[in-house]
Amino acid sequence: MSQHHQPATLAALGRTWVEAWNARDLERVLTLYDEAAVMTSDRIPSLGFDASGTVRGKESLRAYWGKALGLIPNLHFTVIDLFVSPDSVVVFYANERGKKICEYLRVNDAGLIVQGSANHLMH
Repeated sequence: MSQHHQPATLAALGRTWVEAWNARDLERVLTLYDEAAVMTSDRIPSLGFDASGTVRGKESLRAYWGKALGLIPNLHFTVIDLFVSPDSVVVFYANERGKKICEYLRVNDAGLIVQGSANHLMH
């Protein structure tokens, strides 16, 4: 039976995720993810990675995010809100261009992220 995570723990994960990105510390970001994590974003094909929009596994994440960080030297996320469920946190944030994004992060029993989805506004 999978354990349910405390809301405060998941909210803290969301804040740590943002802090790690703002520090441009890719290895710290990756420590939050399971080895078999998958990430889905409409930015993945546009950066020359999987046409399906999904990258699988920590090494693929490192390659994708490493390239993305190189292209966005002023990357900065500002938390607007955090939403929690028993097994996930949604980080609602604004990026360095003021675009609002929701990042859905599902966690396993160990509290590591196994699925991430970047959800962008339609307009």
